[in-house]
Amino acid sequence: MASWLESLFSPVKYWVNSSQRLQTFGYILSNYVKGIKADEKETKDSLMEEFRTKLLRNPEEIEKIIGYNFNNRCLLLQAFTHISYHQGCMSYERLEYVGDSVLNLLITKEQFSMYPNLPPGLLTPLRAANVDTEKLARAAVQHNFHKYIRHGQPVLRKRIQTFIDVLPEHPLHSHGLIDAPKVLADVVESTLGAVFIDSDCSIDTTWKVANVLLKPIITPDMLQANPVKKLYEICQKKKLSVRLVDLWRREGTYEVFINNQLRGTGKCREKKEIALNRAANNAYNELVRTIGLKEITASE
Repeated sequence: MASWLESLFSPVKYWVNSSQRLQTFGYILSNYVKGIKADEKETKDSLMEEFRTKLLRNPEEIEKIIGYNFNNRCLLLQAFTHISYHQGCMSYERLEYVGDSVLNLLITKEQFSMYPNLPPGLLTPLRAANVDTEKLARAAVQHNFHKYIRHGQPVLRKRIQTFIDVLPEHPLHSHGLIDAPKVLADVVESTLGAVFIDSDCSIDTTWKVANVLLKPIITPDMLQANPVKKLYEICQKKKLSVRLVDLWRREGTYEVFINNQLRGTGKCREKKEIALNRAANNAYNELVRTIGLKEITASE
């Protein structure tokens, strides 16, 4: 297991002999998949009963969206079943686990081929931007996956709708400014995991589906720095002091002082990191307004 994790997350130079590495990955992951398939008959019988009594809404619509027809539609049913659906249900958690691993491999392989001159230090944040929770949640909404999720938590609908409502403010990626519901990202990963298993662990078949779901793929030109990093970089260049005040536990907020002046406030009671990012982004925008965009960009 350790060698597999090292091969998956090590620097990109590890993937030079990509054909051999993919064969090794496929062999090891296939052994894991056997664990999923070990009780296949029992699982299939259970899921078929769910199909008869609680049908997934138009599964053929999902197949049309992703461009793949399942040999075993029980996997598709499982991929869209949240653990809250009902007690003892076959949820998407194990498929999500497989899909997460496969997706990281696929993006790493694609970037290694597309950007032969980029070092690992630049490839790593580029990969992260294409597989993080917000990016995958956006893919789920773009392809209407949220309409097919089977769950038993009404609050999820509200969180998903709130996420959808703020997307126009950030057309490509908010870079940590909005709270993306994890369930949306989970379903994208579980769908890819289901395709991977259903296609007998075909990397090529799974990539075709992933490529459809993740468009537009974020490129180096589209990639932006995290708001906190961006703020520190410009303040360092302008020789300005930065102080972050953590009020999140009490008020759900962060404050940013630059040269002892309050320049930005961010609030998000759900996630501390988002509150910090919002405060940093507000402070950066305030600097742009007061110092001037031309002066800031000229120093970069």
